[in-house]
Formats: sequence, structure tokens, C-alpha cells
Amino acid sequence: MKNENFVGIFPYLVTPLDETGRLKEDVLADLVDHLIRKDVHGLTPLGSTGEGVYLDWSTKRRVVELVVQTARGRVPVVAGVTNITTQGAVREAVETERLGADGILLVLPSYFPVSNQQVVAHFSAVAKAVSCPVVAYTNPKFAAWDFNLETLGRLADLPNIRYLKDASGDIGKLMSIVTTFKDRFKVFSATAHVPVFVFMLGGVGWMSGPACLIPQQSISLYDLSVQKKWEEALALQMKLWPLNVAFQRYSLAACVKAGLEMQGFPVGPPLPPQKQLDEQERRVVRGILQDIGAL
Repeated sequence: MKNENFVGIFPYLVTPLDETGRLKEDVLADLVDHLIRKDVHGLTPLGSTGEGVYLDWSTKRRVVELVVQTARGRVPVVAGVTNITTQGAVREAVETERLGADGILLVLPSYFPVSNQQVVAHFSAVAKAVSCPVVAYTNPKFAAWDFNLETLGRLADLPNIRYLKDASGDIGKLMSIVTTFKDRFKVFSATAHVPVFVFMLGGVGWMSGPACLIPQQSISLYDLSVQKKWEEALALQMKLWPLNVAFQRYSLAACVKAGLEMQGFPVGPPLPPQKQLDEQERRVVRGILQDIGAL
């Protein structure tokens, strides 16, 4: 039976690849087991950190299949669907659910501008094609659109769009969403936010690239917030903040992959045209992880 109640820390899994771009299956399985043993609450393959938009469907399909098989129902798997076309996203979402994913993280990358009507049509088509919960994800830094209250109001009629991950960085907009829709959309924090503030607004969890590298610290941040120990939570968030600064300065997938290599996971390089961290950049990330206690 699938777990459709998504709360807590969901690491955005990297996609381990060799120099030719082939999936390193054993490394991915090891990473999944490692994070589950660290007591994360769920897993999100094929998000931004997982380089989902760069991968062909055969690779993405195998990633979902392997993560679901390795997780063995111990935690929910919410897999990213990042196809740039509506027809392609529907096909991938249907197959992802069939492979056993507990939910879909739905992203709409864009090349040409899209209107609010087109955004609604895309998310509606995918949500209607599957029966599992959908996490609607917006990241206007990397796409030419963003959710507004009107758009979300139209999506609120679709019962399986239950969650929202908003990476706009606009806490005022998020406050408007929460006050307008109450608990209609359960909100996940994004890396671009300060998670403590999202938890203060009633956020239910954090889908996060950093959680691949700092699962225990991320869980502690969540636990402190659930307990409403806000001063301690904020102090921990401030300690972790330099890692977010590094992610914003360098490539997200490259940073997480470099950090995992330092922790003993041979996840390989990011896919070109992304670049690997150079030696100076690696020293910066290593120093941050040492200060946090993750090395």
C-alpha cells in the first residue's frame, strides 16, 4: 500500500553517472539505503539536484525503478516529472506511477513564455492522468513563469494536486498562498527559502538538495520546528546557511555531487554543459561541510 502522506525531509537525490553519462546503479542504491538509514522521511529522485531535465527517458525510467525497488516501501518516493511538453509529461507521469512511485513532483521547464492559462492546462493534464498525489513545483529562477493566486485557485479543483513546492524565494507571496488556501495545499520548503520561516507558516517539510549531504542536520531542523523550538531552529538554520550560499554561487548538482564524493559516494560528475567544481571550489565546499560536521 502506497504512502500518500508526505511530511518531513525529502532529499533531492543526485543521479550518479559515469563519464559517458551512464547510470551508476550500485551507487544510487547505496545512496538510497544510506539516506533511509539516516531516517529521512522520503526521497525525491529526478528533481533539480537529480538533473532531471538533462536526462533521457530511459535513464529517468531506470532511476525511478531502482529507487522504488531499493526503498522497498520504507519511505515514500516522490519522483520528478520534468518533460518540457505536456504530452511528454503526461506519458512520463503515467509510467512513473506505474513503476511504483508514491507521488509525482511536477515541474514545467520553459523555453518560450507560457501564460497562466497554459500553466493551468499543463498541470491539469498531468494531474488528471494519474491517481497519485502531485506536488506542484514552481522555480521562476529557471522558468519563465510562476504560480499566482489565480492560477493556484484554478488548480485547487484538482483533488490530487495536494502539495506545493515554491522556490520563488518570495515569503510574502507564500504568506498570501497560505492565508488564501489554508491547508488546501500543503507546502514544502525549497532550497531557495529559509526552511524555518516556511515551517513557521505551517510548511510540512523540506524537499532539498542539501539533505543529500546533511540528512541528520536537516532532520534536526525539521524536528525543532515541529516542536516549535524556534530559537534553536533558527540557530541551526544559520549554521547551515553557508551551504545554501555555496549552492547559489556554484552549480547545485555539481556542489552536491562534489560533497557526496567527499563523503565516499562515487556519484560522478554532473552532465555537461554543467561543469564540475574546480579545486578551489571544492575546498570551499569541503570547508563548509567540515564546519557543519558533515565530513
